[in-house]
Amino acid sequence: MKVTLDDIKARESQHVLQTYRRQPVVFVRGQGSFLYDGEGREYLDLISGIGVTSLGHAHPGLAAVIADQASTLLHVSNLYYHPFQAEAAARLTQLSGLARAFFCNSGTEAVEACLKFSRRYWYTQGSPERQSFVAVEGAFAGRTMGALSVTSDPHYRDPFGTLIGPVTFVDPQKPETLAAAVNERTAAIIAEPIQGEGGIRPMSPAFAQAINDVCSRTGTLLIADEVQSGLGRTGHPFYAPVLGLRPDLVSVGKALGSGVPVGAALVSERVISTISPGDHGTTYGGNLLACRSAIFFLEQLIDKGLLDHVKTVGDHFERRLRALALQHPAIVEVRGVGLMRALQMASDAMPIVDEARSRGLLVNRTDEKVVRMLPPLTISAAEIDRAVDILGEVLGAVSASMPQAVHA
Repeated sequence: MKVTLDDIKARESQHVLQTYRRQPVVFVRGQGSFLYDGEGREYLDLISGIGVTSLGHAHPGLAAVIADQASTLLHVSNLYYHPFQAEAAARLTQLSGLARAFFCNSGTEAVEACLKFSRRYWYTQGSPERQSFVAVEGAFAGRTMGALSVTSDPHYRDPFGTLIGPVTFVDPQKPETLAAAVNERTAAIIAEPIQGEGGIRPMSPAFAQAINDVCSRTGTLLIADEVQSGLGRTGHPFYAPVLGLRPDLVSVGKALGSGVPVGAALVSERVISTISPGDHGTTYGGNLLACRSAIFFLEQLIDKGLLDHVKTVGDHFERRLRALALQHPAIVEVRGVGLMRALQMASDAMPIVDEARSRGLLVNRTDEKVVRMLPPLTISAAEIDRAVDILGEVLGAVSASMPQAVHA
């Protein structure tokens, strides 16, 4: 018997904790850059599970790896060795230039690990009072208590009382304020090279230089949160080095497993020497299935030309979006790098999201007025053209009800 959207909504309303505002569609199948609902309708997916399904949907090579590992051995815990953690770690260290990796299950857990490791560093150095953090206004690091503490939006933070801290938030448009925010009790600065949930906002060179200056002067550690911007999303392995940043710790997740949950904290030699057995751990983290999935993705990224593909189609995407902005005054700004793109709108972006979905295109609203786009890294130029053409139709349809941007 076919299960309808109404059936699923009714069952979820009775049995699933209502923490999500789901959009009214049920997806049952995917292929490449496309998803298909229960009625067989096709949707061009420019969200990819919020930047997760990096190789697209139902990638045959990844499916074969998952099937092979699932029929062999999924999990043994970190009480024992298995063949794949070292290989996945070697790939990540090759890409990042950092020395070692700690595997976990998500980007949020990777942030948690980085926060813990930074405090452990100063404890080992004989400065246990260095426990505070400096974060960036507009930042989103996750929803666990530690990651939430360095997430700036009060909407996410306030309902949950006292978080870890103290945390000082700095305006990235005022790099001169960073020096005063860092003091003798600061363990680390945590920053996204490109803010994701905050609206696809690349860090300015001036703010990056201010971070380097204050870290050099005070010894403060730098955590680069590359959960969304890392692993090829921008056409670069990581975006922190593009800005000249020299992180001591890097959090990664999302794209790493292309849909299989896996994250990692990448750690510099400086910090490694202060970490001891038992300082951190996880039951599922770095299991055989997760690591094999990560290895397969990293092989595609490094060895199979995916990184170069992202650079090429990312440039094409930018050209098409800038041309679109010239045609539609409701677009205030085009932002982003590679396949991490945003349209800043003059008003609430939700009507665009809804109208796009009705026309078979999936985009996402963030920061209220931003249309966020994180397509699979495998998307083709032709699929980008199709997506931008649909966006043009959408903007034409909703423009009558939207304020128009005023350009200087």
